Amino acid sequence: MENLFWIGFIGAALALLFAFVQSRKVLSFSEGNETMRKIAGAIREGADAFLKHQYTTVGKVFVVVFVVLLVIAFGSGGDMLSKFTPFAFLTGGIWSMLAGFIGMKIATRSNARTAWAASESLNRGLRVAFSSGSVMGFTVVGLGMMDITLWFFILYLGAGITDASTIGNIMVMNGMGASFMALFARVGGGIYTKAADVGADLVGKVEAGIPEDDPRNPATIADNVGDNVGDVAGMGADLYESYVGSILATFALSAVAGYGFNGMILPMALAVCGIICSIIGSFFVKTKENATQKSLLTSLRTGTYLAAVLAAIVAAPLTYFFLGNWGVYIAIVAGLVGGVLIGYFTEYFTSDTYKPTKKLAAASETGAATIIIGGISLGLMSTVASILIVAAAILVSYFAAGGSLDLMDLDAFGRGLYGIGIAAVGMLSTLGITLATDAYGPVADNAGGIAEMAHLPEEVRERTDALDSLGNTTAATGKGFAIGSASLTALALLVSYIDIVQTRTVETLNFSITNPTVLVGLFVGAMLTFVFSAFTMSAVQTAAQSIVVEVRRQFREIAGIMEGKTDPDYAACVSLCTKGALREMVSPAMLAILVPIATGLILGPTGVVGLLGGVSVTGFAMAVFMSNAGGAWDNAKKYIERGNHGGKGSDCHKAAVVGDTVGDPFKDTSGPSLNILIKLCSTVSIVFSGVVVAFSIL
Repeated sequence: MENLFWIGFIGAALALLFAFVQSRKVLSFSEGNETMRKIAGAIREGADAFLKHQYTTVGKVFVVVFVVLLVIAFGSGGDMLSKFTPFAFLTGGIWSMLAGFIGMKIATRSNARTAWAASESLNRGLRVAFSSGSVMGFTVVGLGMMDITLWFFILYLGAGITDASTIGNIMVMNGMGASFMALFARVGGGIYTKAADVGADLVGKVEAGIPEDDPRNPATIADNVGDNVGDVAGMGADLYESYVGSILATFALSAVAGYGFNGMILPMALAVCGIICSIIGSFFVKTKENATQKSLLTSLRTGTYLAAVLAAIVAAPLTYFFLGNWGVYIAIVAGLVGGVLIGYFTEYFTSDTYKPTKKLAAASETGAATIIIGGISLGLMSTVASILIVAAAILVSYFAAGGSLDLMDLDAFGRGLYGIGIAAVGMLSTLGITLATDAYGPVADNAGGIAEMAHLPEEVRERTDALDSLGNTTAATGKGFAIGSASLTALALLVSYIDIVQTRTVETLNFSITNPTVLVGLFVGAMLTFVFSAFTMSAVQTAAQSIVVEVRRQFREIAGIMEGKTDPDYAACVSLCTKGALREMVSPAMLAILVPIATGLILGPTGVVGLLGGVSVTGFAMAVFMSNAGGAWDNAKKYIERGNHGGKGSDCHKAAVVGDTVGDPFKDTSGPSLNILIKLCSTVSIVFSGVVVAFSIL
């Protein structure tokens, strides 16, 4: 079966070819008038400048970590760390960075085109924005397939490693570079975009009373740049890491389950078929003119649901051919259904077509405090659905795949864990179209900003606002997929860690929750979730304060801005956001590396297992809470802006803007970064497991 891994190249080629075709399609549309082209050019310039500085900063950190890994790997003769791991770390980071970079480049070339297309019809605007998102979605899965397949053949043919267990354990370590890059991209981009967004909203909307994306607002260009560096480049790196991580974790579990290469080729085949199903589903995303918010949502659901159904159908013969185990097929379906249900309930709690967000908007009638309280309550309540869905998916996939409550039956235990891993792959198998529906949102948001700044007719802004509001919901859905799959993948990685450390020591380790080191590790892991969230929230606060001060200064000191006679100094806000994000992103990212290593050196491998359990459980719940609360606040604001509860400029609108500014770092910085934190802690623990076993105090 190992010779069938070449299908990964076929999947990669199909995905990247489709992404290329979609990019050509997008670029064939007009970018609009001269003013629109000028605004789009300024946004591109700011986004390119930020990524250049960000990648330079991250590159220095990567070099340091690469050297440390080289010293450990070659200094120990490969006993503590595979000699391939330092190089896999680099390639994982580069591919993750490239996925986000390509997505952002096309997004910054699609925003004005979407606005101009929306001036013709709503459906045309949707198709341009969605095609742009498709470039991101299929680039991510294409590069992911390419990375995994290349490394398999490097190990199998290049290094001559023919043992499936060895290859699986080595490849699961390859996700560290992707996770590391993804965390920097998410945190750095998230700080940038939310600092600009909060600053622009608080001073522009609340204090000055001017519309969103008004050209008189000095932070408006920085705000639109932020949509691209955070919600496109950061998200692309994030979902690349999730996609690759789920497949690699299943590789490692294949050996535990005794499936060998057959169990490794199945997730690859599922991913390739998922690419084909996603391509088919993308052709069914369309809408009619004057479509309601609900019908727009239905148009995107049609594509994603069709892709999921096709993937479920194709998975049956694949599973039977490779494993002959129908229980594993049920596990795959459990992952697919779980992903769809998470998406549905995320929509329910964040879309203004449903009761929760409408009720949240009504809370603005009594001021900002009540809408903030309502948003927190909504976010907390929304965790129930996601957690129960993932819990059900874990139980169904474990027992259906052959798992048993008798943990002494190691064969059954291994098969059950493989079922959990393959469920995560099933959940992300149609990531191409799922991510396309997510990545189109920032493009629609930018299109609305350009329409406002270029003074296009009001009906154009209404269409882009409808697309943008839908984008908030699909973005929350994408985050739901990411965190749901992260919980399944983290469990698989935790078991891989236990398997790896147990082979490195002759003593039988006690991973029971009654072991004091495991219990202390649980508390440390739970603490890490909150400390990491505090770091990222504080970073947005610090950077946003500098933007608020600068915007107020320009309104006060530059004559003629409010009358539209003088252009604001947009570059000053772009520069402040860039400096603030780069300065603040390093500390939270380093927590994910240093805390697991320090915990291992003090508490030993059992303490690390506790930490991974603690950060996985609390991180999952916190990420769902933050993402859904933030999405609901944003859509409640847009619901009011469409004329409800007094409409734009009313006291209710100002209260909703305050709620939205609280939700901004929730949904676009801290929340989505937590799923990367969970998996990065796991991969870092696996990579440094040899060091921990050799040098731990306890």
